[in-house]
Amino acid sequence: MKVVVVESPAKAKTINKYLGSDYKVLASYGHVRDLPSKDGSVDPDNDFEMVWQADSKSASRIREIADATKSADKLILATDPDREGEAISWHLLEALEKRKALKDTPVERVVFNAITKNAVTKAMEQPREIDQELVDAYLARRALDYLVGFNLSPVLWRKLPGSRSAGRVQSVALRLICQRELEIETFQPQEYWSIGADLRAADGTDFKARLHALDGENLKKFSLPDATAAQAALDAVKTGGFSVSSVESKPIRRNPPPPFITSTLQQEASRKLGFTAKRTMQAAQKLYEEGRITYMRTDGVNMAEEAYADARRQIESDYGARYLPEKTRRYSSKAKNAQEAHEAVRPTDFSIRPESYRGDGDLKKLYTLIWRRAVASQMEAAEFERTTLDFLSKDKRTQLRATGQVIVFEGFIKLYTEGRDDGDDDEDSADRLPKMKEGEHADLVEAKSEQHFTQPPPRYTEASLVKRLEELGIGRPSTYASTLSTLEDREYVRLEKKQLIPEDKGRLVTAFLENFFARYVEYDFTAGLEEQLDIISDGKLDWKTFLREFWTQFQAAVSETKELRVANVLDALNETLGPYVFPTKDENGEEKANPRQCPLCSEGELSLKLGRHGAFVGCSRYPECKFTRPFSVDSEKEHAINPDGEELGLHPDTGEPVLLKTGRFGPYVETPSGEDKPKRTSLPKGWDPQSLTLENALKLLSLPREVGVHPEDGEPIKANLGRYGPYVQHQRTFANVSNIEELFDIGLNRAITLIADKRANGGRGGRTAAKPLKKLGKHPADDEPIHVYEGRYGPYVKHGKTNATLPKEVTPDTVTLDHAIELIDAKAKKPAKKKKAPTKKKKTAGSKKKAPAKAASKKE
Repeated sequence: MKVVVVESPAKAKTINKYLGSDYKVLASYGHVRDLPSKDGSVDPDNDFEMVWQADSKSASRIREIADATKSADKLILATDPDREGEAISWHLLEALEKRKALKDTPVERVVFNAITKNAVTKAMEQPREIDQELVDAYLARRALDYLVGFNLSPVLWRKLPGSRSAGRVQSVALRLICQRELEIETFQPQEYWSIGADLRAADGTDFKARLHALDGENLKKFSLPDATAAQAALDAVKTGGFSVSSVESKPIRRNPPPPFITSTLQQEASRKLGFTAKRTMQAAQKLYEEGRITYMRTDGVNMAEEAYADARRQIESDYGARYLPEKTRRYSSKAKNAQEAHEAVRPTDFSIRPESYRGDGDLKKLYTLIWRRAVASQMEAAEFERTTLDFLSKDKRTQLRATGQVIVFEGFIKLYTEGRDDGDDDEDSADRLPKMKEGEHADLVEAKSEQHFTQPPPRYTEASLVKRLEELGIGRPSTYASTLSTLEDREYVRLEKKQLIPEDKGRLVTAFLENFFARYVEYDFTAGLEEQLDIISDGKLDWKTFLREFWTQFQAAVSETKELRVANVLDALNETLGPYVFPTKDENGEEKANPRQCPLCSEGELSLKLGRHGAFVGCSRYPECKFTRPFSVDSEKEHAINPDGEELGLHPDTGEPVLLKTGRFGPYVETPSGEDKPKRTSLPKGWDPQSLTLENALKLLSLPREVGVHPEDGEPIKANLGRYGPYVQHQRTFANVSNIEELFDIGLNRAITLIADKRANGGRGGRTAAKPLKKLGKHPADDEPIHVYEGRYGPYVKHGKTNATLPKEVTPDTVTLDHAIELIDAKAKKPAKKKKAPTKKKKTAGSKKKAPAKAASKKE
């Protein structure tokens, strides 16, 4: 018996079928050991010794593999074909050696780029040893990330309350997002004008042209800077009398893009499918484990020779020989630091067209994208004819230009066109032009001027940020998805309409790092570290030498912050973030006399302050002036409220004043309640405090309000406003209400319906009910429906509260109603398993002595 270890159970199941009964395939479930999240896991003073630890689940998996290996003829480590996969194999080998589970059992390392029978059996014929140089690169990267995170994050916690963490790649990615936002905020639009004309050819065809030259000078973007210059140019064009002065037609060929690598797959899935990087990689992982695509973490742009042949066969079969280039197309990567050690992301079988693939949802969408891109990469170039017509006026003062483009041969674009990011020029947008010769006259139908303003650069999307990180050589294809997820999880950025917008917390962290750890958020420095890690993987640099050099300088930078006072931090942040927090212009574009003047007392200066929960803006005359507002500039207007409160009127029930106040977390209404604390309610998102009426304030203060009692149990149903918006509540079931206005007048029947719908669609936890894969019919015993569902452990049939798993040989498509009834009835007859009562361990005299050994056993 030979034991094979892969990373996932799905992969293990597939590979076991390919290898047969002589092999036992087990899953490691990813990494089996990691650095504990505590100080000392990497010890620079002890030659960067690293302490690895397995959690309880990983320890049991190591134990399972160890037990199987003891009686095995051979151990084959078949984890993923990248740096992380090599590291998992190394960890497993180390853990098994510590357990003395190997003895004389031979160990081999195999890699396959696709989970197909051919790829797996070929890999088994070509074993090798673990690539120690690749492992060294992993160890260096892991130690580097640990040293940065565990030394920089505590500095942030101490000096910048409210911060969560910093990281080697995440902080640089965050800086890119923050810098782009600052560019947008400080952007000064510039006015310019253009002159357009509608012309008509002799055959009656209308087409568009633009003013290209005036009085012998070619116009540039800002040649017509204002309305006066535009009007003068327009008057010159309106003299008319245009005839063709030149005709230029030239053929253009556009080649297809290469097959996907990890980053371009994430970019295109974001543009075309709206997927986040994380969602893309989850779907790609499943497709890989199904054996549908090659390994999805790669920066190589070429395919295996048999894949080229398969793709070309498919093209000729589907589109004909005209769409097949004479030679195979081969590509080279443009990405900085590209390794190109593996194939591009491609289908494992090109004959399985997207419409033939039986997967659904995200898997089908992503497979379609990958299939089309890979096939298109081997198709003939698209051919266009681009025509330029120049027209000279009768008085020779003005020259108009019209450009047009027609597709002569579709080539690869018949199957696939690459998406574009905001701000990219569209080179295919030219119109078709009529056939014209020099000297032919064209009538001027209409001419008009148009005002334009330059636009700020667009915000980053996940796609364009990944593209930029790749261009700079920062991070690796396998890390982009987790980097973006971390930034969102830490609430440093938010994703809004596909755009990455920095939160105030993220801007604070970036400003702090730029001031006190500038070198470690520099793009070139971070890219330089990536280059050195790649040199380590080539065996040309010792990983501990690399770490020693980095640690010497980094430790010194961290030590310098120990004497850093909060006042120094505030001075730096006020300087760096001043243009954002205290803009020099008001909402009408007028210059402010003093952007930092306190709007309440008019005497103090506003500046950033640090509190327990992060930064806020306060007045320099505190405590005489208690003005505060949140850090965000967006809150400047809405928080120009007297912190002692503005009286909106008297409460009709108590006669007490109802006050509008503001705090560090935004505006709220308050009234004395006769208790220790006054009654308070925050203003809902979108409510303008400046226009708040007493009537609306009283509505807010009435919350939570009792709508009525539920007819089934007599328990109250309440309406309230929470962190995630308005809702109604019955016992422990919470159901969202569509808008805040409905919350105040929702009736009992409507509330009962919302509660019932919520319970029908997932109960109190808020999860939506799973949709059945198939509706089989009704059970003859009670006329209740039997449906097929996809579950955690595979497909199953459900009737009432009885679930029965489908046998391996039966699929959701082949199961019949009669078979389902048999399975349901058999399951219903089985007695329910009784839960074992926890057994109490007897205390012994030696029990305390054994405790340390138990703790130590987790470290592997």
